[in-house]
Amino acid sequence: MENICFDFSDFHRHGRAFYEFLELRKRIFVDQLKWDVPHNDTVEMDQYDTPVAHYSLVLRDGRVIGGARTMATSSVWGDHTYMLRDAWSGKLPHIPRHVMSVEIASPLVWECTRLVISDEITGQADRAECLTLICDGLVEMARAKGATTMISLSPLPFMRAMRQLGYQVTLLGEAYRGDEDGRQYGVMKMPTEYSTARRVQMEAAHVATPLTAPRRVPVELYRPQIRQPELAGAVA
Repeated sequence: MENICFDFSDFHRHGRAFYEFLELRKRIFVDQLKWDVPHNDTVEMDQYDTPVAHYSLVLRDGRVIGGARTMATSSVWGDHTYMLRDAWSGKLPHIPRHVMSVEIASPLVWECTRLVISDEITGQADRAECLTLICDGLVEMARAKGATTMISLSPLPFMRAMRQLGYQVTLLGEAYRGDEDGRQYGVMKMPTEYSTARRVQMEAAHVATPLTAPRRVPVELYRPQIRQPELAGAVA
């Protein structure tokens, strides 16, 4: 597996990767979870896929098997800011306003959304490796812009999965049950720190991996056991 990170300025360098990510999102969020989000017969793409968004994807044998999106909570594009702030403002009917107890708009805080792993990746170790690569890519992009904190709206079991990988995830605010898929969701936050596997790798090498280079996490150094349901459509 390898990780690629990009925004709208350079996604063309990665061939069909961005489009394959949108296809994967449609299969999981629309076909399986039945979310009422913008889509056609092939892809899911919403109002937050804009030039202020950044993407961390994972490839295996040249195909996208997972990915996620992130942006600063100070982002604005047209009538929209970022997902949780728009929910707090009452713009998103499927996310209750109370999920955010305070309004956050800071370049130091980045929101992560649309985290997804293909259901073709069934092994626990493989899914853990894929999730680690996605999240370490998100952390790296946010850190490069000076961010110190990341937030996301995620199913509650996702917090345990992330902690198993070494991320310091805590719950921020009240949980609620989603009216589309029946799952319990809550806003989670964590510092922009890498996974245990990435920290071990960096300590061994004494240098950080460059942003543009493909990264492979040495899962043999840290191989947690994560059940598949905790990673399916993990982040709204």
